[in-house]
Amino acid sequence: MAVKERALREYRGILDRSTDNSSTPEEGHSAVGIENHSQSPLSVGLSPTASATPLSPSSNQEEAGPSTVHTLQDTEFVARYVIDNLVSDLVGFLIQKYRKKELTTKAEMLSTIIKEYQNHFDLIFSEALECMQLVYGIDMKEVDPTSHSYVLVTNLGLTYDGIVVGNEHSMPKTGLLILILSMIFMEGDCVSESKIWEALSVMGVHPGQDHCIYGEPRELITKDWVQERYLECRQIPNSQPACYEFLWGPRAHAETSKMEVLNFLSQIDGSDPRSFPRLYEEALKDEEQRSQAGIGTTDDTTMMASSSSCTE
Repeated sequence: MAVKERALREYRGILDRSTDNSSTPEEGHSAVGIENHSQSPLSVGLSPTASATPLSPSSNQEEAGPSTVHTLQDTEFVARYVIDNLVSDLVGFLIQKYRKKELTTKAEMLSTIIKEYQNHFDLIFSEALECMQLVYGIDMKEVDPTSHSYVLVTNLGLTYDGIVVGNEHSMPKTGLLILILSMIFMEGDCVSESKIWEALSVMGVHPGQDHCIYGEPRELITKDWVQERYLECRQIPNSQPACYEFLWGPRAHAETSKMEVLNFLSQIDGSDPRSFPRLYEEALKDEEQRSQAGIGTTDDTTMMASSSSCTE
């Protein structure tokens, strides 16, 4: 199943489990759905679905009557894998734009990627945007409605994407960070390291094994994000051998909020944040505490001290 679709299912599963206070993953769900980590980072999860024989917009026009020429452009008459391939190509295009900090426009996407499938732009664009948000943690903001120009930014106000400067194969890793921050929020402000690895193992992300998007995840989670102060790692009291759990770090609290995370999850679910009373109440309480503490900017992150990583 496509990475984006499995990510969508898992985020919805997180919300479903929050309503009954259950932390057991639903059958068939993965933590994010990143599968087969040996694949290309831009094609992973955008796997083709068996469908009808691929049709180009101009195929069989001689046999088709006038009323069917236009229907060849309809999504149901285009093989699903054609759409998937275009989504994958557009995601790769957008990743490059993000790397270069360049704006893009609808016209550029149409001429460069979509080409003869312009009638399907809305579908391809929405699926690519969903993939960028769920898998890579990158959002698109329209900066000029007239020219339909867009800028690509990290989601939820987070400022660290994990891209290694000078490494053209390094991918944005904010999507995984958002997932872990969401898990911590849903689990009552802390989640054990073992539960994180249990969830990530289902999607092919294992400690000590390089992943095509996230690199070596143990170093990323227990060292990089702890040192960057997005996560706080502490030993579980009286655990023998020593076990660890994760909380939001001060930089996560400074750059985003529980309400922003809940709004993001609710948007994925197509629901209202108030549909999840326990989480909404917690998010409101957090907003009040942030207001009283004067938290709302990322100024605090400019005075970051080095943090130690979790130990084995």
